[in-house]
Amino acid sequence: MELYEVMRTTAAVRAFTDDPLPDETLQTILDNARFAPSGGNRQGSRIVVVRERATREALVTLTEPGARRYTAQRIAGEGPWNPVAPTSLSDEQIAATEVPETFTAPLLQAAVVLVVCVDLRLVAAVDQDLDRVGLISGASVYPLVWNILLAARNEGFGGTITTMAVAQEPEVKALLGIPGPYAVACVVPMGKPVRQLTKLTRVEVPDLARRETWNGEAFHA
Repeated sequence: MELYEVMRTTAAVRAFTDDPLPDETLQTILDNARFAPSGGNRQGSRIVVVRERATREALVTLTEPGARRYTAQRIAGEGPWNPVAPTSLSDEQIAATEVPETFTAPLLQAAVVLVVCVDLRLVAAVDQDLDRVGLISGASVYPLVWNILLAARNEGFGGTITTMAVAQEPEVKALLGIPGPYAVACVVPMGKPVRQLTKLTRVEVPDLARRETWNGEAFHA
């Protein structure tokens, strides 16, 4: 596929057919995705390729607490897991919320599940002393994740970045034997899409970019 077509049609895929994603195709996807940039070219990312049903079911269990809070906050009109505005919900209210299958079914239905990690010894977290949630470390891992999804689209497959299980990171690391210095960046179910979207809805460039300052003129050619 042409590059811009891949970029414009790589959607978040959460519904998969029963088609397999062969190891050979996954090798091709990862072999191309690995050329993503990372801080200092340290390449600290590692991926656990999960196919076993029992491991997937354990990941579903670990996904549910984060997804339960996310769902409860959405129902309450809050920004889920928002680091600026803490939740007003009680533990009891969150615990009483049912987790929609949209959070868990992809982990069981996908042909394969990738758990992507990054070695925190190999990132330059220059925002670590700021009074906010850290973001910069993600620059050394998420370009790889997006390259994986772009490559998957090029091969006729798809997936989505999920992060709910990261709320239970110690348990995820114990489940998969991930060593201490590594952080779990995301869990990516991948497979053949039930429906391949070809038209995505995104904000236009003038709504995305401004000239020179935050309040500058909307950017357009």
